[in-house]
Formats: sequence, structure tokens, C-alpha cells
Amino acid sequence: MTNDYAPPQGPLEIIHDDDALLIVNKPAGLLSVPGKGEHLADCLITRVQADYPEALLVHRLDRDTSGVMTFARSRLAQRHLGQQFEKRRLKKAYVARVCGRIADKTGSVDLPLIVDWPNRPLQHVNHETGKPALTDWRVMKHEGDTTRVRLFPHTGRSHQLRVHMKEIGHPILGDPFYAEGDARNFPRMMLHAESLKLRHPLGGEWFTFRAKVPF
Repeated sequence: MTNDYAPPQGPLEIIHDDDALLIVNKPAGLLSVPGKGEHLADCLITRVQADYPEALLVHRLDRDTSGVMTFARSRLAQRHLGQQFEKRRLKKAYVARVCGRIADKTGSVDLPLIVDWPNRPLQHVNHETGKPALTDWRVMKHEGDTTRVRLFPHTGRSHQLRVHMKEIGHPILGDPFYAEGDARNFPRMMLHAESLKLRHPLGGEWFTFRAKVPF
């Protein structure tokens, strides 16, 4: 993160709002929480709390990822949702455009990840000290020499989808950390949190929230 941080402006896009939950479509280029320094103070939770002062953080999306992000509207709801994330009871689906044409229709990436300390915040595969990380993927269609895929993370490691796709030779287009050459030359990172299925903190009913893919 440098002083060139210039997040998109505009009103919040609210997907769902009730007594326990607030679901927002986070734009690409906006931090989920404040970074270090005044120039990184503008972020989604600050904007959300301007309209919903009681809103509490449940999870994060990377700055350059767009899509479904959940906030709790009470401590009780925050604990309930936090347990679902921690125990992997939710179902998350992302859409990405990646470099190259993936030959197979489906697959999985099971590679343990840990922060690359000399190059943080980058993450890397480490079979000795890495934490388990599992991603399923399914090809949606080929677009020229790129592929549109739907990604299903079973774990929630930092940069998991980005590193996993790079490791199988298909980095996400526009990724400022893990893509190289022409694959980096896109107006945004082509990764979007498309849907999230969770149990409502009040009553336990299953709900699925979606945000339309913007690319």
C-alpha cells in the first residue's frame, strides 16, 4: 500500500439489511478496514459505520477484490457469524478471470499457505509450516487466451485464491502481487466474491446473498 491509494467513491451498495445482518457489495480498490497511516483511513467499515454506527466486522476481503461482504449489527450476531466462518460452515463462491486456458473442467488445489515474511503481505506455499488451504474450481468458459472460473474456497487463508491459481499456472488477471507481464495490465483484479450462503443469526435459517459480477 502506498500513497497512490485512491479508492472508488459513491454510495454504499446494500444487498441486505435487517436487525442482525448488513450485507454490502464491496467495490474493488477499497480497503475493508483501515491501513496504517492517514492516507489509508478510508475503508468499507468506516463508510458503513457512518450510516450504521453499530455495524461490526465479521470478515474481510482484499482491497482489490469486490463482492459480498458481511457485517453484524450486534455483538450476538457477530459471535454467531464469526463461529460460522471459523468452523467453515458457510459456502462461498467467487468468480475470477485467469491467465491461460485451463484444460480440465474442474479441479482442486490443496496447498498449505503461510505469510512470506520478507515480502509480506505476500503469501506462499510452505509444506512444513503452512496452514491447510483447499480450493475447488470449475471452469465457466474460455475467453480468448483466458479462462473464467468459479472458485469455492473451503478455508479462508489470506490471498488463498490468488496464490492457489498462480500455483497451478493460471494467475488471476490484474493481480498486482501474483500476476506478471501482460496478465497484470488490467484495470482491476479480476476476482469477485459472488455469493455467500450462511445461517441467519436470528433463527438459523439458511440465506444466500449474491452480488453481480462486474467484469
